[in-house]
This record gives sequence, C-alpha cells and structure tokens, in this order.
Amino acid sequence: MKHVFVFNPKSFAQKTQMDYIIDTIGQFFRKQERPHFSIQISHFPRDAIGIIKREVTMADENETVRVYAVGGDGILFDCLNGIVGLPNMELAAVPYGKTNDFLRVFGADKMQFFRDIGALVSANALPTDVIAFGSNYAINTLTIGMESLAVVNMNNFSRKHSGLLNRFTFLYNFLFTISSMTALFDHVVLRQQYNIVIDNVDFSGEYSGINIANGPCYGGNKSAAPMARPDDGILHTLLFKPLGILGTLFVLPNYFKGKIPSNCKLLLAKKLEIRSELPLQIQADGEIFFDTNLTIEVKPAAVRFVAVNNLTYGKAGG
Repeated sequence: MKHVFVFNPKSFAQKTQMDYIIDTIGQFFRKQERPHFSIQISHFPRDAIGIIKREVTMADENETVRVYAVGGDGILFDCLNGIVGLPNMELAAVPYGKTNDFLRVFGADKMQFFRDIGALVSANALPTDVIAFGSNYAINTLTIGMESLAVVNMNNFSRKHSGLLNRFTFLYNFLFTISSMTALFDHVVLRQQYNIVIDNVDFSGEYSGINIANGPCYGGNKSAAPMARPDDGILHTLLFKPLGILGTLFVLPNYFKGKIPSNCKLLLAKKLEIRSELPLQIQADGEIFFDTNLTIEVKPAAVRFVAVNNLTYGKAGG
C-alpha cells in the first residue's frame, strides 16, 4: 500500500505545528520494513487533485493508494474529488484546522483518534456514500439558500482571521450561528422559487433553504440531520419554508441541535433535480458554487473511508 499525505498549510495556526506533524509521519514510516509514503503540500484550492493523480501514476500496478487529507473540511473535499472514480483508492482524514464536520459521524469525542498516524495506517476502510453534483462530489453535506450564505459570511471572516480561528476553534461554532442570523437580516426574509423534483415527485415551491445531508453534522457543532448515515444509500433532505425574522430566530437553535422545525419537510432521497431562474448559491463541504440547474444524487459506496479503532458509522455525531 502507498500512503500519500496531503497537507493544507492554512489549517495550522503555526508552521511549526505542521512541520512537527510532517516529522512525526516521517519518523513513523522510516521505522517500517518497506516504507512507501509521500508527503505533499496543497498550495491552492483543487491543487490536491493534481497531486493525487501524479502520485497514482507513480504507484505500483494494482497497488492500493491511501490518501490522507491533513487539515480541515476543505482539503478533505479536494482529496475526495481527487480519488472518486479511480481504482484501488482509500481516503483518510487527519483532523486539524477550524472544522472537521464529517468525522463527527463517529462521535465528537473520537476526533483525537484520527490524529494517531499508526492507528490510521493500520485501520480498515469503510464503504462510504458520496453526494454527486455536476462534476463534483461532497462527502458530508450540501446546502442551498440561507445556510449557504452563512458559510459565505464565515469564509469571508476566515480569510481575514484564519490564525485566530485555528487557535480557538470554539469561535467558529459561535460565529457560524451569528453568520446564519446575519444572512437572515441581510435578506429580511430569505425566499426563492425553486423547481424541485425528488425521486420523480414534484416539490416545487418557495423555500428559504435546502439541506441535503450524507452525514449528521456540519457548521462546527451543529447536528442538523442526526439520523443521516454515509453508508445507507440515502440523502436526508430538508426543505425549509420561509419564516419571518422572529420565527426563524426561534427555530434555529433547536434545528442546530437536530430537531426538525415546523417549517421544514424531511425527505429521504436518492436523486434531486433543482432549477431556479435566480442563481443557486450552493455550499458543499464548506466550498461555494453557483448554478441555476443542478442534479444531485447519492453514489452508494463510491469511496472507502478509513476509520480508526474499528469505529463504524453511527446514527449521530454528537
């Protein structure tokens, strides 16, 4: 097996921390009988995709390549999009940075285990579904509407204060909630007309947001779809009817804790077709896209994801 570690340097408050982890990985593999590993740095969005393709060409024929995304959700998104569709690939996450939402499917108290390089190297990989949209893939969640605008607000803040958020990750959780409220006040009552077909049933109408979940957690410490599992071949889809400011402020706290609001319809879906005359602002694993015509579907067992200590996918991340 070949082990490829792809680092996002922006996930580390100090370069010395990243250098220490790189040194730890090197020391671990140099003790192995046949060390076959590579350490790479991703310098810009999607850089990891090219890195992975180059590493695959240098692997032995039919050799399994295990790719480790070292950082936060952004580098995991890039590595995922680098391996989907390639044979003999596995994906692992080494959590650093502001958020590692997908890993919370195993339990928030298990996050630290994924920093154990020895445990990751020897761990098994689980068949894992992904969300396909356009030519992209997400492993955790895709949102459209108000929550996507909240992520845009957070991304703008993160670019200016990334060091602060990396040092004090609890700030991300607080600021995401503030960003959601800011999105609401920016638009007074956020609403958009969507033509939506879900598994051949029409759900067209006016909505403030759409949340399509493959995993239960997102936004730092939110558990908006607690029953979602990334190995059941189903996308938990939440459609939000518009509410006024006070109504939205009332339901947000419980929604972030996993309680379905009264203005929300929960559907279990395999394929969604979403159209709008206005641009769709799409958030996928923290990355932002725009489109007006979108097909989203689950790809069952599209990747194999490494789970330490014989962990399996639970019903809620916590």
